[in-house]
Amino acid sequence: MQSMLDLIQKRRSCRTFTEQPAFSDDITNILKAGLWAPTSKNSRPCEFIVVGDRAKIEQLAKCKPHGAAFLAGAPLAIVVLADPHKSDVWIEDCSIAATLMQMTAEDLGLGSTWIQVRLRNYDDTLAAAAYIRQLLNVPEYLEIASILAIGYKGKERLPNTEESLLWEKVRRV
Repeated sequence: MQSMLDLIQKRRSCRTFTEQPAFSDDITNILKAGLWAPTSKNSRPCEFIVVGDRAKIEQLAKCKPHGAAFLAGAPLAIVVLADPHKSDVWIEDCSIAATLMQMTAEDLGLGSTWIQVRLRNYDDTLAAAAYIRQLLNVPEYLEIASILAIGYKGKERLPNTEESLLWEKVRRV
């Protein structure tokens, strides 16, 4: 097992995947990370839709005109949603859950990339979330935050380096 800092340094967005599907146990562990993620007041507003059907993933990849097309090549997509009635900070809760799922995927040797859905459009008349809601029959009370593309890496990327740290963004008082 790697240290958390090693995982953070190594994890890079992956937009190219092999066709090999993720193992069921790996998917379960990724979902555990999301379900165990801390939430405000332990409200647990997050929910997840696991999509492994290639045709559905290809349709999901069309949810917005930019930044989602690569999803069509991923063997697994996890849609991250939340019930905003359970938490006024559901966006933050979803972000934490998604990040922990991505870190777990990295720890398991899988690649991932976050696809922003909230506040993005499918086209001039339809929000990306509305498109996904129709496609996956998502109940109206849930808000869609993002999609995680997950799979075995088709291409390794170099890890971040110490030189890439922007220490000028840190203030100490």
